[in-house]
Amino acid sequence: MDRLRQRADFLAVANGARAGSAAFVVQSRRRDDDGPIRVGFTVTRKNGTATERNRIRRRLRELVKRLDAISMRPHSDYVLVGRRAALTCDFATMLDDLRSALHRLDRQSIRPSKARPPKAFSSEVDTGSRQENASNNDPSASRKPN
Repeated sequence: MDRLRQRADFLAVANGARAGSAAFVVQSRRRDDDGPIRVGFTVTRKNGTATERNRIRRRLRELVKRLDAISMRPHSDYVLVGRRAALTCDFATMLDDLRSALHRLDRQSIRPSKARPPKAFSSEVDTGSRQENASNNDPSASRKPN
């Protein structure tokens, strides 16, 4: 099992399926190559000070270490997004929640579901000048002045 380290990989996984629990959110994405399972960890600043975020990250890493590799699909990327509740939640409960979240992600991948369309970049959406875009989106701008 390898680690995700590059931003592009994290962004690609963010567009995939997700399952949440009280202490974390698991995001997953199936890859087309034959590489190993890769896992990334992230905790945002709103979850506390640097020491608290590091503790959350360490707990998430230990969860993945103790998890049996059978629970994760081969040739996939996973990102665990930590929440503040991961500081106080019981470790055994978190491990059960992770197994449950991975099982839900497997069910989502088997059953065709409504996939979220990828987010468009501002350069793709913004064609033309700001005034043209404003007039295209504003119904009052289409009226002719008197």
